Amino acid sequence: MFPLALILKACGAIVSGSDRAYDQGKTPDKFGWMTSQGITLYPQDGSGVKDADVVIVSTAIEPTIPDVQMALSLSLPIQTRAELLSTLFNDSAVRIAVAGTSGKSTVTGMIGVMLKTLGYDPTVMNGAIFRNEISQNPYATAMTGQGDIFVTESDESDGSISLYRPTVGVLTNISLDHKPMPELIDIFASYIDQCDQAVMNVDNVYVSRLAGARVGQCLTFSLRNPLADIYAHGISVKPDGLSCRVTVRGADIPLQLAVPGLHNLSNALAAMGVGVALGIDAEKICDALSQFQGVKRRLEIIGTSKNITVIDDFAHNPDKIIATLLTLKEFPGRIHIFFQPHGYGFLKLMASEIAQAFADHLDSSDHVYLVEPYYAGGTVDRQVTSAHLKDMMRELGVNTRLCEDRADVIKQIMVEIMPGDRVVVMGARDDTLSLFAQEILGQIS
Repeated sequence: MFPLALILKACGAIVSGSDRAYDQGKTPDKFGWMTSQGITLYPQDGSGVKDADVVIVSTAIEPTIPDVQMALSLSLPIQTRAELLSTLFNDSAVRIAVAGTSGKSTVTGMIGVMLKTLGYDPTVMNGAIFRNEISQNPYATAMTGQGDIFVTESDESDGSISLYRPTVGVLTNISLDHKPMPELIDIFASYIDQCDQAVMNVDNVYVSRLAGARVGQCLTFSLRNPLADIYAHGISVKPDGLSCRVTVRGADIPLQLAVPGLHNLSNALAAMGVGVALGIDAEKICDALSQFQGVKRRLEIIGTSKNITVIDDFAHNPDKIIATLLTLKEFPGRIHIFFQPHGYGFLKLMASEIAQAFADHLDSSDHVYLVEPYYAGGTVDRQVTSAHLKDMMRELGVNTRLCEDRADVIKQIMVEIMPGDRVVVMGARDDTLSLFAQEILGQIS
């Protein structure tokens, strides 16, 4: 909702809004910055609705909240976030959508930085903060350009992905997240059919099958298959980045990234595919991607004290957890993970897969500290809790502790850590996770 508000404000709209976190006094600096940009904030009690022309709601908002009830009583039009975003997107001349279970925010960030660096001045709607933009805007989840290119993440979790009509559509991967696999595959297949041109990751078995049915109609990328249109090889990894060579339709070009992990190399190839689809020179694309500094909360190093590094990470589903752990395990040092599931319903759907992801990629010397899932209010089914997840993980041999609260987490971590260890704050949706990572670093210091 925040980047959409910024984009609408840049278009000249008068924008106001409400948020439970604002009412609860959470992240006051973020909300203070929003008001400094001319976005008016109201309590979520209906008081801010009466002067609106249209009320935009996220799918996380229940119809019972006072703002929605006030809008209904005043017969004001109500739109979902995705409906308005897709209208702005589909009205643009060049439309780039990024879809997939994992990597969307990073790929969207890479495309945005690449296009801005090369002078295209895009509008970009993202789900994470561009670290390249932080010096101008500490909460830069959007780019509000004046060019004719609109770049956005497209979300499969609520079905709104069907609303977008991309000129170029990226599909990063398909794995369990939010919905059962057969349903996800159908959703992404329909999405690809709506793209004028698709950029597809053939290292993912499900994406590869979809690409196989569209030979000649898509650009493929891979870290393993030299027959792909864009293929990375000669890969050398470092704690803070990597280097490789990329074969792009016969040309062989060096690429250096300032973000770590093979998953980020795959993300970069996806962004490169978009550039190639737009007709941009491949060497210029590589030069621009080398300047990408990452997005917030994606293996973001908060700091190091006493040779203990604290990392803030968005991983919350099995695919993202595996990608993070694979990157961390490329280098020595024990890992202590604070994991907050990002919802009870989400945990009910995939608790066993989350437990298996940790079990497959952690050692006996590593530790996981759990708390109850993130809860922002409203009705919720609590059939599966973090206690169930703890039991599953322990049965699989993972050193797991269920903590009462974050203070208890810090207490337990401080007992266990020693020089050379890494502490990872892991989870989604909750803006206070980054503050908690900073608090842990402060305790270590």
